[in-house]
Amino acid sequence: MKFLIKCPECSESISNQSASCTNCGFPIAKPAPFKTVPPPLPTQNHTTIVRVNSSRKSKVAILLALFLGGFGIHKFYLNQVFWGILYLLFCWTFIPAVISLFEVIILLFMNESEFNRRFG
Repeated sequence: MKFLIKCPECSESISNQSASCTNCGFPIAKPAPFKTVPPPLPTQNHTTIVRVNSSRKSKVAILLALFLGGFGIHKFYLNQVFWGILYLLFCWTFIPAVISLFEVIILLFMNESEFNRRFG
């Protein structure tokens, strides 16, 4: 297929099949032929699930439950918004403060993998 291209040196229109510019003699590089992309390699039919360390830290949740547990701040941190709102609504009764003390004990004795499974 023949078509006209511009010489990179003098901008003269020349044939794409010319080896050099007819006006200035600048050599015209031939474009490399398109290479076909090889088909993707076959993959096996299994999925590997890798759990990355959660951004939630158990020590932060323990401290929030200990100092601000009566307001439910640790529940918001653990992405339990419904329970956080309930703790806020009933914080004036001190019931959430008592419950959060039990939750501090539970969180203290929970290992990291269980914490990540529940709250990760």
